[in-house]
Amino acid sequence: MGDLSKNFSRYEFFCHCGCGFDQVDSVLVRALQTLRDRIARPIHVLSGCRCRDHNQAVGGSPKSQHLIGRAADIMAVRLKPRDLAAVALGIEEFARGGIGIYPWGVHLDVRPDGPSRRAHGED
Repeated sequence: MGDLSKNFSRYEFFCHCGCGFDQVDSVLVRALQTLRDRIARPIHVLSGCRCRDHNQAVGGSPKSQHLIGRAADIMAVRLKPRDLAAVALGIEEFARGGIGIYPWGVHLDVRPDGPSRRAHGED
């Protein structure tokens, strides 16, 4: 059981640099939980919140939604990134937000003001 939703805990979204940034947006968590429920398999958060220094270190966009806790890079057990993204596209918050498909998984964000982001192979 998670402390943010049925299956997600705050620690999964911590910035990887160790700075403690973990202010994940509740809309993102709800949308990820909906995705988890629909695919009926675990989702692993590879990257959630990022401070500016860490975002720059990993080559993230200066306007990345990770900087404000509205994005997560994820993968799902035994599900190809393209298939995971297709299910995410059926969730309103992700459909109007951002979806990027990569060899390692999927970038999802819940940007409220669009335009929606669709990417294949870049972040």
